Amino acid sequence: MSMECAQLPLAGITVVDLTRVLSGPYCTMMLADMGARVIKIENPDGGDDSRQVGPFVDGESAYFASINRNKESIALDLKDAGDRQVLERMLATADVLVENFRAGVMEKLGFTWEDLHARYPRLVYASISGFGQTGPYRARPAYDMVVQAMGGLMSVTGEAGGNPARVGVSIGDIGAGLYATIGIQSALLKRVQTGLGERVDISMLDCQVALLENPIARYSATGGVPQPLGTRHPSITPFDMFATQDGFIVIAVGNDALFGKLCDALGRSEWAQEDRFATVPARNEHHVALKACLESRLADATTAEWEAILEAAGVPHGPMNTVPQLVSNPHVRARGMILEIGIGDGKALQVAGNPVKFGSTEALSGVRNPPSLDQDRDRLLAEFGG
Repeated sequence: MSMECAQLPLAGITVVDLTRVLSGPYCTMMLADMGARVIKIENPDGGDDSRQVGPFVDGESAYFASINRNKESIALDLKDAGDRQVLERMLATADVLVENFRAGVMEKLGFTWEDLHARYPRLVYASISGFGQTGPYRARPAYDMVVQAMGGLMSVTGEAGGNPARVGVSIGDIGAGLYATIGIQSALLKRVQTGLGERVDISMLDCQVALLENPIARYSATGGVPQPLGTRHPSITPFDMFATQDGFIVIAVGNDALFGKLCDALGRSEWAQEDRFATVPARNEHHVALKACLESRLADATTAEWEAILEAAGVPHGPMNTVPQLVSNPHVRARGMILEIGIGDGKALQVAGNPVKFGSTEALSGVRNPPSLDQDRDRLLAEFGG
């Protein structure tokens, strides 16, 4: 283990990873990036389902590669007695088990929380499922879009007056992976005090509800049903995407003092004195008129020119980056947020880095490439094969 790895907060923690596709692998990738040893258990018949999902580079899935770095892989048939024994030996010394089967599958396999907790009391047992281990929907299958719709997220996403839209990334899966990471770390922290592992029960639908903080509170407070608003904020103005001479710029003005700075920067100080624009509630009421005023002025210069002016004025703003612009952005690169990992026949694949930074530790120096199916079999059987 490298010195960098030894300094990471989860160094010394071993995770047995029974997950596949996205929510679970995203969680275990986070744990691995933070120093945990992650042993990925895969189905011998093709492995993680996402290995078959494109796009492909030299026959290898870029989808799989993007979320399975820093992991070891062994193929085990959990219905086979010998393979089950290998898993049992891993669990005897592991700190965390993560699974994202549909509720009830682990019971059928004979690996219930109650059984494993009795035998391995220090083991943290984390389950990620569509609807959780309890409740009337517990046995239902779910995919990302199912919980985006059921969780209300799609009802507030899209252009005003248009059809509902899915968020452009799999926030149903990724949200569950992130909350699972928080839950697992909390359980590990509690174990320091109690010596006992906990059950962590993560429902993708629960996580979508948790992400709906503003619409739920707004509905409760006003009785109005939240609707899609495009890029505009429901209760802060101007907080939106605006057209410039050559593209778009986001301007986010959260209070009256900042609005005054914006007006000064645009050479329109008088707007801040108008009754219809002087306060947040007034600007909310007259948001259509204000957007027309702003865009008529923003049309006089390019996005880059306005960026320089707003930067000097201290007004929160930003361009709408495309993915190519994002991956080449000097700040994003300086923060280590674009990684290159190996894929296919010696090719490089750019993937998102880890946003959690710890002190001066380079979290992902010496990143281990995503494993091929069963890549670590011999070494893991030597360690856990009895």
